[in-house]
Amino acid sequence: MNKSIKAINKKDISNSRTQYLNHIRLYKISITVLRFLILMAFIAAWEISTRTGILNPFIFSSPSRICTTFIAMAKDNSIFIHIWTTLFETFLSFFLIIIVGMGAAILLWLWKGLSDCLEPFLIVLNSLPKSALAPIVWLGNNMKAIIITAISVAIFGMIINIYTGFLEIDKEKIILIKTLGGTKKDILKKLILPGSKQIIISNMKVNIGLCLVGVIIGEFLAADKGLGYLIIYGSQVFKMTYVSMSIVILCIISTVLFKLVDVIEKMFRDWHFYLFIIYYKYTNYALYRIQFIVYSYSL
Repeated sequence: MNKSIKAINKKDISNSRTQYLNHIRLYKISITVLRFLILMAFIAAWEISTRTGILNPFIFSSPSRICTTFIAMAKDNSIFIHIWTTLFETFLSFFLIIIVGMGAAILLWLWKGLSDCLEPFLIVLNSLPKSALAPIVWLGNNMKAIIITAISVAIFGMIINIYTGFLEIDKEKIILIKTLGGTKKDILKKLILPGSKQIIISNMKVNIGLCLVGVIIGEFLAADKGLGYLIIYGSQVFKMTYVSMSIVILCIISTVLFKLVDVIEKMFRDWHFYLFIIYYKYTNYALYRIQFIVYSYSL
């Protein structure tokens, strides 16, 4: 009797879980379809408005003109040179920001005197208008100036955010590690960095967009190729289709970059999850089992 009741309960739970998963899947599909319809409606309204004279096609261009211009520039590969230049500068500045920002935040956490000394300067620099930090005047008209401009846009905010995340780690856990004889290096490796991974990834999502913004600012001021240069060139020679096309491409690039960081975040989470499964399956120690249970509830 008990076995039959358990079998019925398992079947009910299985059906309920299947219905729930189907509901979630249907919801995601409906959201994707709705987003696509909104995008198509916007493109259609834009095209119709320019053809009927509601919007000035010389200023706002149109989707059909943008497609024609893109195809024309794709034939001689000029548009791909501009896209590649902007992407290369964005990725390079992004990786430099991650390295420098993480290194600076770790140094500020290791030496409290250094953080107390530099904190007001970081806050002031982070509050300045980002275009005011563009060091074009003394670095010249080259890629180095564009990279440093992009770094200056995002670096100070990242240092402050990650350092603040380090300080928000549970103080009782730090005391516990010190009580067990752990050094500050052990606290950093075993507690601070693993406990701040979500803050680090969140800052990566923000900074990939800020890097793109910084690169465009730098290309506005000092570049002979790139999407920022193409925008400035189009506005100067009154080829507004160049401007609109570059903005559309930038929207696509920013979306792809954000999704790329999102995929990296999911891979990172899955890697930790499977690592704990291996510990739980092949280890008989109770400590690893407790770690697995605690980590599962923290997801």
